[in-house]
Amino acid sequence: MPVLRPLWKPSLALAGTMAVTACSGSDAATSSFPTWHNTQVNAVSRMAVAGGVVATTSMKPDGTLETVAMGLRDGRRLWAYPATMAGRLPGMGVSAPANVETAKDQGVVVALDPAKNGRWNATLVARDAHSGARKWARPVHSTFGPQPCGPYVCVSEHTALAKARMVVLDPATGRQLWKLPGISEVEWSDAARVLLLRLAAGPVIESYELKTGKLQWQQPIEQALGPGVDMSGGWAFGATGENLVGYVAPYTNPRTKKASTFGLFSVKIADGTINWIRPSVVRVYPSGSPGYAPVVRPVDRQGAYGGFARLDSESGRVLGQVTAADVPGSGWWLAFPGRMDKLGFLKHNSKGTAFDIVSGKSVPVEGERGWSFCVTDPKPLSLRGQPPGFYSTAAICEYDLATGKRTSPATAPPPWFTGSQDGWRLWRDEKGALHAVNDQTATAPGMYG
Repeated sequence: MPVLRPLWKPSLALAGTMAVTACSGSDAATSSFPTWHNTQVNAVSRMAVAGGVVATTSMKPDGTLETVAMGLRDGRRLWAYPATMAGRLPGMGVSAPANVETAKDQGVVVALDPAKNGRWNATLVARDAHSGARKWARPVHSTFGPQPCGPYVCVSEHTALAKARMVVLDPATGRQLWKLPGISEVEWSDAARVLLLRLAAGPVIESYELKTGKLQWQQPIEQALGPGVDMSGGWAFGATGENLVGYVAPYTNPRTKKASTFGLFSVKIADGTINWIRPSVVRVYPSGSPGYAPVVRPVDRQGAYGGFARLDSESGRVLGQVTAADVPGSGWWLAFPGRMDKLGFLKHNSKGTAFDIVSGKSVPVEGERGWSFCVTDPKPLSLRGQPPGFYSTAAICEYDLATGKRTSPATAPPPWFTGSQDGWRLWRDEKGALHAVNDQTATAPGMYG
């Protein structure tokens, strides 16, 4: 079953010394905060942060992958080992390592290494987050990649086979704690509970007790959005407070030419009760996490797009909108300022337009800035030994909406894009270099979770 989880859709938009500085040109606006950037990597996956370590998947010049670990406080490289993917689908993007904190300032990074023999396609390897010392290994046939689930590691194994399953592993020893049949993805977890998206003909969100694997509740996605859900179009989830907000994208059946059921919905983490639904809306890019700052566009039954609306992730209500009548013709790209209080229509190298997203009224474009994708026609990665169609996570740049040109000097992307963890915000630039700033922003998910 093709299961795609696009990190971003162009069609919708759509080993060395570290450079460590508190006032580099790329981070000029954050010079009063601890800041670093690492130009010696080409990060193509998300970043995983735990136990004072940042881990990511980097692409080398020869097209091979490696798992790289860096110190969170200074960005200095700690270690790197060859990495691979085995059975991951291109629409899901390059898999990131799983980074699990096992004790204060200690952790384990789990990633896929190339296989040592021909019987298996890869080896799941756990390493000490700080030293890179190998702790345990597990052979793998096919997988979408490891994920942290509370204090443990969750891995969907044999994803290309009929005997697909998800296993929950002890990160310190690799011991299997419990398992589930089929393919699952972790959407939220804490020390006691994990919420899984069970991928099947009837996809469902389920809550499990982490220590025992006991099922606590389940909520079929079709119960929220209605019949006809097909996860092949992609999905995204984000937690806000006591709720999990999910987005399911439309998928057009090539045979019937009909779009599947799509939209946003929210469930209570405690018991799975549905809080609210927003059917027949698509998530726009760039924008915040569905659980933090969702921006959507309605689509009617004929496939015609409406305006743009910013939703409150807690209640699902519309905080503000720009009507379809105000949307300019063509040739624009969405651009949002740091606080997402305005919606800009960026036209590269020419004058764009901007609206107050709360009132929906047009505002003068002079002096308005907005964040949009740095590249609007990204090229797929030239990965060795992998199927074509993988893209790196996108980078955003700041633009002057009055001129359509990039601002100079560049500043740090806003929290709605980067997210924040323990006061640190991390992002990659368009060349794959990693940047970080400790500006004490409250912990929140970014565009990629």
